[in-house]
Amino acid sequence: MPDQRDDLRALAKGGRTNVVGFFVRLIARIPFLIIGGQWYGAEALGRLAYAIIIVEFAAQIATLGLKRGLALHLTGDGKENGAWDGLVVVLLATLPLTLLLMAVPQIMFPNSQINRLDNLLPLIIPALAASDLMLAALAYRFDVASTVRARAVIEPWTISIAAFAFAWSLPRDGLLVAYALSMGAAFIASLVPFLKTYGLPKNWKPKPHALWALARRNAPLAAADAIEWGSRRLDLAILGLFVSPATVGIYWVAQQIASLPQKLKTSFDPVLGPVITRRLDEGNHLAVARQISQVGFWILAAQLGVALALGIPAEGILGLVGPGGGFVGGAAALGFLLLAEALAALAVVSEAALVYVARHRNMLLSLGMIAVQAVLSIALLFAMKAEGFSELSLAAGVAAALCVALTLGSLAKSWLARHMLKAPVSVWRWPLLIAVGAAILVGQIFIRLPEWVELAFGIPAILATYCWAIWKWGFREEDRVLFRRLK
Repeated sequence: MPDQRDDLRALAKGGRTNVVGFFVRLIARIPFLIIGGQWYGAEALGRLAYAIIIVEFAAQIATLGLKRGLALHLTGDGKENGAWDGLVVVLLATLPLTLLLMAVPQIMFPNSQINRLDNLLPLIIPALAASDLMLAALAYRFDVASTVRARAVIEPWTISIAAFAFAWSLPRDGLLVAYALSMGAAFIASLVPFLKTYGLPKNWKPKPHALWALARRNAPLAAADAIEWGSRRLDLAILGLFVSPATVGIYWVAQQIASLPQKLKTSFDPVLGPVITRRLDEGNHLAVARQISQVGFWILAAQLGVALALGIPAEGILGLVGPGGGFVGGAAALGFLLLAEALAALAVVSEAALVYVARHRNMLLSLGMIAVQAVLSIALLFAMKAEGFSELSLAAGVAAALCVALTLGSLAKSWLARHMLKAPVSVWRWPLLIAVGAAILVGQIFIRLPEWVELAFGIPAILATYCWAIWKWGFREEDRVLFRRLK
């Protein structure tokens, strides 16, 4: 029977892999943003952004919560061919959504003309959903490297190379074609290790009743996942109703940069799932609380460091994206979005346990959080527009509303997790303030230097200062296992 140290080793191994994957993804994503801004422009990026929201939301719904719920199925009655059961359920769920968007592409492109390529974009929905399911199944076996390879290497580099290749031949649709190719490449990169790990099904006959029961059991989790996903896209969807496509494009670039730290926490979900379900089977709620608190601190510490490294020189980073500094005005929105990701860390790790012990109440809290975000965003937009604020200021207001909603959601979900597990759940440690303060001081020096010095040397210096302070004062012995090679 695995003990607490075995769990910590498994989580640490996944954490190390994800940190490496984050930096690889960061390096790969920047070229795409620069290519999109320099060659296609903010308006084309805004068009792509809205289409991605719709397509990925459809794929999110089609996964039916199995990205996290699959761990419970594989631990219980789906040990033999459970991964294939989940794959069939997901692919069936994608069919009506794919056909709907192909028939009514205006849902994806509400403010622009439609051509044949636009009609074909929904065909990537099955690939998106299936890829998520297969990577979750691999993570159940503690294979996080496949997720990093597919999502942090193959997907971003494919979209960057393809966007550059189509910049002259397809100036209108090159970004959409590049996005479709990247999703197809990620699907193949997920399928190959999935087949190696699980093989083809043996003595397997899909059972409609059992598959329907699996989908129905995961309905609350699917709703919570869709709401959590939507909370990261609702701001862009609402903003698009009030501002021009160009402003949507600038905000989306800021959102893409800010979403990089998000990968640090979402990629822990499949790693946490198997560990938590095993401890819950034993009735060891105290171990679960310790695990989510430990991982939550790792995520928060990493996200704060990344937020400081990207947020302090935000104007310099956004200045690289488009000609003439056209994207620099999104710096305030980027700052709020980076802060929002850090504030959400407590909610994410709390939810990792709540989806198994209080899934309906967790879903209700998620609904409340997204409702607060929607109401606050719309109220701020109307008020700021009436006062004559610029469109980029409206974008910053929407990002601020997201911060408030995520803070309230984090507090509520951590309280519920503490109540259900009857054990303390906390990710905060006071030495984080020392690390943040030291990084800000270093950052203030570099932002007063020439831009190339600020970016080339300032970002590493900010990150190095923060990491040194966290290592010296914030990390305990059990935290250092994250950086230790294990036999």
